[in-house]
Amino acid sequence: MKVLTVYAHPRRASFCHAVLEEFTAGLREAGHESRVIDLHAIRFNPVFGRFDYASYVDEHIPEKSLEQLDLRRTILEEAGGPLRRAVAARLVRGKSPQQLARWIRARRPRDVVAQQRQVAWAEGLAFVAPIHFCHLPAILKGWMDRVFTHGFAFRLTEEGWSGDLAGRVPLLRHRRALIMTSTLFGEQTYDGPVRDAMTRLIADWGLRVPGIKDVEHVFFHGATSAPPDVIARYLEQARELGRTFERESAEQ
Repeated sequence: MKVLTVYAHPRRASFCHAVLEEFTAGLREAGHESRVIDLHAIRFNPVFGRFDYASYVDEHIPEKSLEQLDLRRTILEEAGGPLRRAVAARLVRGKSPQQLARWIRARRPRDVVAQQRQVAWAEGLAFVAPIHFCHLPAILKGWMDRVFTHGFAFRLTEEGWSGDLAGRVPLLRHRRALIMTSTLFGEQTYDGPVRDAMTRLIADWGLRVPGIKDVEHVFFHGATSAPPDVIARYLEQARELGRTFERESAEQ
């Protein structure tokens, strides 16, 4: 299986990096093709900016919704000064909403397009990161915000554009996703409502809703202060998760 691992920790001498090394070693032992995106190493920008608007526009948006978006006005407002606005006005003159949508879509941020190509290559996804305030680190959450966009991770029918969740159509077709996170506190801290909330936000909304049915979230509790024998067990578990990545998917 082609497995893409997205890694989100700034330090190579971290527990998370050790998990990454063991997990990817396990993948290779099992014969999988492995790629890693180190978000800090590539200095990925997690901030959803005004140019990311292009990632949410395409020609397949229902006509009524395209008209409500008023793409011509958006293009003119984003053009800049008077001269740029004049040039933009000439470019959009006589264009249909669908043509304008294609024009905007073609201007998606290059870093996002590059990440989407990596995701599209993969048959399985994995994530390695620490838990920050009961969620993923900002750089990984921002990666999801900017990469799992309309027309790539999901699309909306006319009902979806009107606010009905039933109108959200999943587009991701990965066979499996695995989230591996370290925590500062022990397991008892995250039992019950806290863990349920993290599952709902990260596994469900982040991965299952866009179409990945087989999602597992593994926690390495208290990794910051765990004794050496516990760390050793965690790292062996990470390697085994790599070795059994496809087998576990088939069994669930």
